[in-house]
Amino acid sequence: MKIITKYTNLESTPAIDVYIEEKIGSLEKFLKPWEVNTEAVARVEIARTTNHHKRGDVFRAEINLDLPNNLLRATEEDWDVRTAINKTKDKLRQEIKKLAGKLDSQKSQFKL
Repeated sequence: MKIITKYTNLESTPAIDVYIEEKIGSLEKFLKPWEVNTEAVARVEIARTTNHHKRGDVFRAEINLDLPNNLLRATEEDWDVRTAINKTKDKLRQEIKKLAGKLDSQKSQFKL
């Protein structure tokens, strides 16, 4: 899986880059059925939603996962950038499992 990271209103740090690679890269094991002919692409955007607030949901993480014939998207806001990334990854994992379940049910209908 290829991971493309974009930062908005926030400086890129090596620690956050490594964290994103670890967390989003862990989803790769769920993507084997789709990565037969092409590589999946995860577009990750990390943003600071406001420059003047010190508390509240300040960071936003958004992941767009490009799969063959499918686009999965998850967004989350939180006070901590790492927590926002974790929550977004969990939402995306649920979407991948839901899509895999739909594909399995479609395959079983045609095996009759």
